[in-house]
Amino acid sequence: MKNIYLLLTALIISATSFAQVELKPTIGLTITNVSKDPDSGNAKGQAGYQFGASVLIGDKFYVDPGIFFVRKSTKFVEEGTAVNELKLDMKGIRIPVAVGYHLLGDEESLAALRVFGGGSAFFVSSVDADGGVDKSDFNSPSWGVFAGAGLDIWILFLDLKYEWSLTDVSSITNFDIGKQKSLFINTGIRIKF
Repeated sequence: MKNIYLLLTALIISATSFAQVELKPTIGLTITNVSKDPDSGNAKGQAGYQFGASVLIGDKFYVDPGIFFVRKSTKFVEEGTAVNELKLDMKGIRIPVAVGYHLLGDEESLAALRVFGGGSAFFVSSVDADGGVDKSDFNSPSWGVFAGAGLDIWILFLDLKYEWSLTDVSSITNFDIGKQKSLFINTGIRIKF
């Protein structure tokens, strides 16, 4: 494991010596839903948030690893004789790695349009939910893949991405809600080095 970290560090250092580098502090909105509705109701995506930063390395083609603190929220409505609601808030660290391409412009342009995709890991740090579930009932890390597009204007950027979880949310059978699906809308500034 130590060798992998050393290799990744060496690759990042060598890549930054030959390529454009940007630090991208980010804030954003997260809307998360699940792939399966509960047995006697339905799930509705709720607004959450994220903040963190990524480092864009490259020019026309680029790599963009990052680290973010994320709050994902979903509401479950159980219908029957009375309507019961359960809100699930998951907080944790999300580590995405994107590979992208500038369709229009590049890192030096006043405006640019980018497309990207990649993979991520989400490490659950806390769970706030009714119904007697806690952090140990959820899979961590949760692996995912995502695709999106971004717009750069001067020192500002706006990213829109959709992520599909590859890992089931819950590890307990009586709370089988499938996988998460998340929409991320992020904005921030571009600090060039």
